Amino acid sequence: MLILAIDTALDACAAAVLDTEASRLIAQESQGMNRGHAEALMPLIGRVIAQSGIGFADLDRIAVTTGPGSFTGLRVGLSAARGIALAADKPVVGVTTLTAYAAPVVSCNGENPVVSAIDARHDQVYLQVVGGNGGSLIMPQVVPIEEALTAWRFGAPHLVGNAARILADGWPAHAVPPVAVDASEAPDIAWVGWLGAAVSPSTAPARPFYLRAPDVKPAKEAQHTLQQAAST
Repeated sequence: MLILAIDTALDACAAAVLDTEASRLIAQESQGMNRGHAEALMPLIGRVIAQSGIGFADLDRIAVTTGPGSFTGLRVGLSAARGIALAADKPVVGVTTLTAYAAPVVSCNGENPVVSAIDARHDQVYLQVVGGNGGSLIMPQVVPIEEALTAWRFGAPHLVGNAARILADGWPAHAVPPVAVDASEAPDIAWVGWLGAAVSPSTAPARPFYLRAPDVKPAKEAQHTLQQAAST
């Protein structure tokens, strides 16, 4: 299966083409940024597709991060993914950023819980906790940092996400310390692709995964990206 993976949910603009049969990324590019995703995304996707040596018609599926994350960034990625899927007549699936952060750790079949945390600002984080086998311990939700720190009760965790360092710095002194802290600014784009291959379009729709209501109006840049993608 050939999958185009797209991520603009957080502080990166990234895309990759994954060949699941060969178990490798054919092409990938990621640029760190906290704004300007709309201007950067389509040229970046164009370079990745060119580097891969395939066309949009050769893809089997498009996978895109759905959040939680930046409301504007999410709309840019989702608009591009939907536009490409429509133009190329391909299915599109959504992958949450919390799951994408946890996936590489869960894939190692460890025993420690995995705490995914994304900075939601205002002393809050988007939180999800899974066991080492991927089983749910805390469903995705937005909580105060103080409440997120009670995840120590599940045992020494692997902290992942752009708020992982925030939790590590506030970790209770009486609790077993985290076994590892991975505070990457964005999920690994390869895992967006692998998760996209594992889910079904009927159960993982490409629509925003908001854990709290958006506080901004739809951006013109996202609408422009959709038009640009649809004409590709």
